[in-house]
Order: sequence, then structure tokens, then C-alpha cells
Amino acid sequence: MELQAFLITFREALEALLIVGIITSYLKRVNRPEFTKYVWLGAALAIIASLGLALVFQVVLDGFATMGAQTYMKVGIMIISGLLLTQMVFWMAAQAKDISSEMKGKYDRFITTGNVIGMVVHAFLVVLREGVETVFFFAAITGGDIGKAMQTWGSFGGIVLAAVVSFLFFRGTMRIPLKTFFKVTGAFIVLIAAGLIVQAISILQDMNILGSLVPHVYDLTWFMPEHPIDEQHYIRDTGHTPVISGDVGVFLKALFGYASSPSLEECLVYWGYFLGLYLLLRGRNERKDAAEGMEYAKESQAKIKEA
Repeated sequence: MELQAFLITFREALEALLIVGIITSYLKRVNRPEFTKYVWLGAALAIIASLGLALVFQVVLDGFATMGAQTYMKVGIMIISGLLLTQMVFWMAAQAKDISSEMKGKYDRFITTGNVIGMVVHAFLVVLREGVETVFFFAAITGGDIGKAMQTWGSFGGIVLAAVVSFLFFRGTMRIPLKTFFKVTGAFIVLIAAGLIVQAISILQDMNILGSLVPHVYDLTWFMPEHPIDEQHYIRDTGHTPVISGDVGVFLKALFGYASSPSLEECLVYWGYFLGLYLLLRGRNERKDAAEGMEYAKESQAKIKEA
């Protein structure tokens, strides 16, 4: 859970800090530094609102627990979080290159019209979106105990690293392109998303809400059990010790959805998720290349006519 919390907070905090940093840097560049305080005001209000949302969300989750419906809530949060994480990767892949120009265009309009409220609201919404997603993801990885995720070294470490990376980026000492950087972190986020969705399928099967054609496609308990309890049972039944401890298995299960003896449906959903993601990304890139090709052709024709 700690590593999941680290990756999520790092990713979300980095997005928010980069966007706020781009805005404040631009305001200073156009000699309007007096507006930066409104951007930071919006960001601060968003952090307070996110903490309030976490408290409200925890009360709602506790309410479901008292009604005996916490498991259903947990499954729903896992599936929605997996989809949100996937959407986040798509959004950053599309926006990382153009995010700077988009922010500058908006703030040009705010400066021209003297729209201070617009600056506060825009910064508030940018940071609040990351805060809302973080709260939702924390609920998914902890099974509903948001405070537990917030108190780990992972969440604190993710924020600290995001602040350091942002500082180095804006100081000009970090030369990694944003698009490449988000692709690397996005790969880990995709693995977490797939794991959350598969764990939701596993829980539904344990509750007999979903059946299974093949309950156990293979069994790797001898190699690495997915939980220390499974390791103890394996040692009791066979007299042998697994190659890798169940402590490692439970870590990989929490992080990437590892299962030592998955059902056919879990395997199909897990690998089908990656296949679907690949096809969607490939289709998006093909459409993008086609659009750029058409734009280049139009520019070439225009140059020919001018000549």
C-alpha cells in the first residue's frame, strides 16, 4: 500500500505543481507577478477542500460499513479508480506537450480583463481535481480507510519528491521532456489500475456474485504465495517452503494485483485490459499522425500557391 500511495501522490502532486508552476512562471515572465498570490490562494483553498472531501468521504464509507455494504462499496471504488487512473494516463499523454501553451492562453485573457476571481477559481479547480482523484484512489487501495493511506511514508514521500522534481524542472536543471517523464510514471499507474480492476473481479467471485468457468488456471503457490497465510497453509500441507515468501506476494498483490492461482476470468480481464489499452493508444496515435499529415499537406500546398 505504501508504494501505491507513493506513486499516486507523486503523480497527482506533480501534475498540480507543474501546472501551478507554469502559471506563476508565466505571470512573472510577462511582468505581472502581483497576480501569483491569487494562483497560490486558489491552490491553497483546493488543498483545504480536498481534506474536507476526504473527511466527508470517510464518513460515507463508514456509513456503508455499518450497513454491511462496505464490500460492495469497495468493489465499486476499485473499478472506478482503475478507470480514472487509465483516463489520467490518456489525458497526460495528450496534454503534456501542449499544457504550457494552454495555460498561458487562459491567463492572457485573465490578465487582459483583470479577472482575479478567474485566476483563483482556475487554480482552485486544477488542484482540486488532483485532490479529489487522490482521495478516491486512497479509498480504493486501502479498502475504505483513507486516513490510513494519508498517514503512510508513501503519501508524504510522494509529495516531497513531486516538490523536488518540480523545483528542478523550473530551475532548468532537469532535462527530461515532460511527455517522456509522464510515460514512465504512467506505465506504473497502468499496472496499478489493472491490479485494482482484477482485485475487484476476485472479490466478486469470492462473494459468489460472479461465477467462474475455470477457478484456477494455474497455481504458483509453490513459487510465491499471494499472502503469508497461503504460505503457512502450503508449508503445512506439503512440508516445503515456497521459493519466494508470501510477504513479497502480498506486496505485489496490493501493488499490481498479483494472484498465485487466478481464475480464468481474472486472467482474461487482466490481459484484456492491456490489449484494449494498447489498441486505444495505437488508434489515438494513428489519428494524430493522420491529422498532422493533413496539416502538413495543407501547409505545403499553400506554400506552392504562394510561390
